[in-house]
Amino acid sequence: MLQETWKRLGLIAVLALTLVIAACGTDDEDATEDPEGADGEETTEEETLVGEGKEVELVYVEWDSEIASTHVVGHVLEDLGYDVDLTPIDNAVMWQSVANGQADGMVAAWLPGTHGDLYEEYQDDLVDLGENLSGAKIGLVVPEYMEIDSIEDLDQYADELGETITGIEAGAGVVQAAENATETYANLEGWDVQTSSSGAMATALGEAISNEEAIVVTGWTPHWKFAEYDLKYLEDPELSFGEEEFIGTMVREGLEEDLPNAYKVLDQFNWGTTDMEEIMLAVQEGTDVEEAVANWIEENEDKVSEWTEGLQ
Repeated sequence: MLQETWKRLGLIAVLALTLVIAACGTDDEDATEDPEGADGEETTEEETLVGEGKEVELVYVEWDSEIASTHVVGHVLEDLGYDVDLTPIDNAVMWQSVANGQADGMVAAWLPGTHGDLYEEYQDDLVDLGENLSGAKIGLVVPEYMEIDSIEDLDQYADELGETITGIEAGAGVVQAAENATETYANLEGWDVQTSSSGAMATALGEAISNEEAIVVTGWTPHWKFAEYDLKYLEDPELSFGEEEFIGTMVREGLEEDLPNAYKVLDQFNWGTTDMEEIMLAVQEGTDVEEAVANWIEENEDKVSEWTEGLQ
């Protein structure tokens, strides 16, 4: 009897152990088949590969146009899992930091005129990914109600303007072009290009328009002011401001090898002036830049998907 009892106990133990092993195997299979992580969110191979868990630093000048474009690209890269640092910086230092590898890239290269000298200086030390926006322009801009159409006629408003052109940051390409214009055009001899910031320029423009006063500013397209106000470029027969421009993307050497997916997004980034101006105007009207960018991305998923096509 004792022997039979031990046999029965042995069989029960073996059966119990078998059930435990089977249960563990089922749990392992379920864990393998379950596509969700511990937090219940689906984890895909694409998310793991694309984000790469690495940092990307983009630099830009604090022009309304470049704030818009850089934040859009930064937001897209963040959505892909990158830790993105957006750094506002001086115009010349922006080019230098990409050329020497301190920054990964920028989408703010105005060519061939505005940043032509900087491109010539640094082109051998960076990677040119081509244009991301066409139809850009710089020049002297006045309200439509001013009865002149050319830089050659600007001296008619010399007294009202105090022989002053309202500029933006010192060293900006459009400011340098304006300074060249005062030397090229005989009627602007003795005129001063007053530097400040793009924000201060826009404020001065708005105040002058509200009082219907004369003002001439250094302007560029795309910019929200053309959607907000009735403005015109003054004709530039001497081409002091060059002709039509484009905005290009530049990245550091080695980025394609280090961060191939980030490189591909930057290489494929391309949009139009109306896209950029939509974000700029929203920000000008009081929307936070991150919110304006997120709204634009949500409304333009097809365009954004072109920038992220082919990632691995």
